Amino acid sequence: MDKILERVKSFIKVIGIGSSWLNVMLVFLICLDVFMRYLFNQSYNWILELEWHLFGLIFLLGSAYTLQKDKHVRVDIFYNDFSSKQKAVVDLLGSMFLLIPWCLVAIHTCTNYASNSFYIKENSPNPGGLPALYVIKFMIVFGFILLFIQGVVIIIQQIKTLVR
Repeated sequence: MDKILERVKSFIKVIGIGSSWLNVMLVFLICLDVFMRYLFNQSYNWILELEWHLFGLIFLLGSAYTLQKDKHVRVDIFYNDFSSKQKAVVDLLGSMFLLIPWCLVAIHTCTNYASNSFYIKENSPNPGGLPALYVIKFMIVFGFILLFIQGVVIIIQQIKTLVR
């Protein structure tokens, strides 16, 4: 079981670190866009749309890794003063009753959303925009699946902490 957990955590880490490199691409695209707009008075819809898509992917693919590293937003009014077992209870309950259900709802809803987009072969409505919008919409599903998997890993880890 521990080997499986480590492999899952490694997979999420690789995706998370990989998504951090999207920041470099995003900065490059924004600089290119600004350069083209102010020096040549030209702008391209595909660049603007790709900027938004990369921005979304950074968060979608990086969320599970952020959760894994415990760097997500948390209201730490009392949590910092808790013992490790109390923190495990809070994390376990939060994952079981908030994170996992929300991920399941999002996966279901976004799968329908992406499937409909795929079914109609949705493209950008803007002239010169990006084709195949369903690809980015399926990435929403993938991001929530990663978050769900990381939530399961956290639940297992917190149960182990409480059993010790």
